Amino acid sequence: MGLTSNEVLVLAVALAVVLFIGTVWFWPRLARQNWRTVTGRVGILIATQLAIFASVGLAANQAFGFYATWADLFGQETSPGVVVDHDPAKGRGGPVEVRGTRPVNVPGGGSPSTGGQIQKVTVSGKESDLASKAYVYLPPEYFQPRYKDRKFPAAVVLTGYPGTAEALIKGLRYPQTAHERAKRGTMQPMILVMLRPTVAPPRDTECVDVPGGPQAETFFAKDLPEAVSEHYRVGEKPGSLGVIGDSTGGYCALKLAVHHPDVYAAGAGLSAYYKAPIDVTTGDLFHGDKQLERHADLMWSLDHLPPPRTSLLVTTSKQGEDNYADTERFIDKVQPPTRVSSITLPSGGHNFNTWRREIPATLEWISGRLSAT
Repeated sequence: MGLTSNEVLVLAVALAVVLFIGTVWFWPRLARQNWRTVTGRVGILIATQLAIFASVGLAANQAFGFYATWADLFGQETSPGVVVDHDPAKGRGGPVEVRGTRPVNVPGGGSPSTGGQIQKVTVSGKESDLASKAYVYLPPEYFQPRYKDRKFPAAVVLTGYPGTAEALIKGLRYPQTAHERAKRGTMQPMILVMLRPTVAPPRDTECVDVPGGPQAETFFAKDLPEAVSEHYRVGEKPGSLGVIGDSTGGYCALKLAVHHPDVYAAGAGLSAYYKAPIDVTTGDLFHGDKQLERHADLMWSLDHLPPPRTSLLVTTSKQGEDNYADTERFIDKVQPPTRVSSITLPSGGHNFNTWRREIPATLEWISGRLSAT
């Protein structure tokens, strides 16, 4: 059973309930003062508390998508991303391999032409030699006969670190929100490519081309857009692709839009920071290359590079977020032709609840800045 499965959560909750009832039932029998009963009381209390903590932890992981698998949780995902070669003779050529489909959790979602479809895919990068799992949301119009020749705008949607792509569907409800807003007419139908920025797990590469290491920026700036446009009916002209992310994914989204405006016409950073950190999860990202380190600092980029022709959206909260002051500084540094917008909540933490409040407006914003024609 998978770490994020409902069966594991139900089993943990049931075990906690049984242990709690057992504690109440057997406590009188363990009331005597000898080493056996004392050991029994300590053991049953520890077991009950561990079961309760496990239930809470599993529920939180399901809600916030910290870890996708048991191997991810215990740090056993150490192998870097690799290129996946496909044999055209077997009908599986191309950089995107569809591994399964699922309906969107909306009314009428059983029919792709009504609810759209979510495809589970593997995206392989020719330039970066990286591969990543992702989910692709295709809107209902993608399957309707009258739109069979239509091309659609698309947005890459990134989680934070470590994050799981599944959390973008279950926790943050990107496909459901996009479906609802398009049905209301407040945004155009769009393709969403949902994945985590961790393309070389468990390392946090911060979407940087690490010298002698994972070429994460190349994957997101070149390989992923080319793979998506080759496999799906996405607009090929500049202005048809955007990027959204939260936390680490928010930093990546802004960096991709600032550094690659010819690829990403718009970038939205929800609770983003503006400079790649160096810590135990990232390792040495720059290997002493000061120019590469400066280039990964978005404040430096705005001060020293030509203003990119792209649109940026930043979000923060006056209370609860620690990026409020930096976000205000970032906005002040933006110069034409770059356009910048913001969402500032009165209060809200660095969590899913805050991002769910920002996602509807973010999708409408990015929809208004992309065009597939």
